[in-house]
Amino acid sequence: MSNAVKNNTKFWVISTIVLSLVIGLGGYRWVNSTKHNDTLKIGISPPYAELLRSLAEDVKAQGINVELIEFSDWQAPNVAVQNGDIDANFFQQSVFLANAVRETGYELHAFAKGSGSHVGLYSKKYQSLDQIPNQAKVVVPNDPVNLSRGLTLLARAGLLQVKDVNNELTTLQDITSNPKQLKLIEVEGPQTAHAYNEADLIMGFPHYLKMAKVADPNSALFIDPVNKKYAILFVTRKDYQDRDHKLATFVQAFQSSAKVKEILNHDFGQGMWFEGWK
Repeated sequence: MSNAVKNNTKFWVISTIVLSLVIGLGGYRWVNSTKHNDTLKIGISPPYAELLRSLAEDVKAQGINVELIEFSDWQAPNVAVQNGDIDANFFQQSVFLANAVRETGYELHAFAKGSGSHVGLYSKKYQSLDQIPNQAKVVVPNDPVNLSRGLTLLARAGLLQVKDVNNELTTLQDITSNPKQLKLIEVEGPQTAHAYNEADLIMGFPHYLKMAKVADPNSALFIDPVNKKYAILFVTRKDYQDRDHKLATFVQAFQSSAKVKEILNHDFGQGMWFEGWK
């Protein structure tokens, strides 16, 4: 996406039309489908399917029917919320949301915070950062927010330098020093894990590493510290009406459930996630 930032607005418009006209296509599928018209509909990315499916079963006992819509990309969930096709989504953190709103003008906001995760630098070929060779192939996400997070991670690890490690939208042009002449390769965020076997180093998300079954999330050569701004959010339209407190009840279950912690430990790795709401 970083190579096509100027085309983002066009992409969002096209995505909006496609999703409006062809529900069920366009990169997502329905999970836990019900026949209730008053169903709470939440869009999710694949790593959170098991987690929220478990919660959906729990709140069903309270009379709340939840429909989970699984998206395969990181743009369509916001289009669906903006269009009113779903009530909320759960896949993005605050920096990503702010950038999406800035680019699209969508009327979205954070309804509540969920869990967050660390990201790390991973290598199948090398056991320490000191072993990373000159001109190593380093895979990073290509969306502006996570590219920045990846470049900042590399800078904090001492592999390169950037103008400002606190900048939330650092770009390749902000690299001021690259002593090892690292070759930075940008791919879609979820695909970084699949580059683990070929690249010299990747910026990895623990849940995608787990899903791809390529590496133990706790095997990172370097990880970022806890930063609550990277907690995943429950996002709705600003004018969303939480009728009968369905979403609030679902969020409360997420934040208080022992089962949630068990699933997060399994899906992300113990110590690789944190409670964003605390």
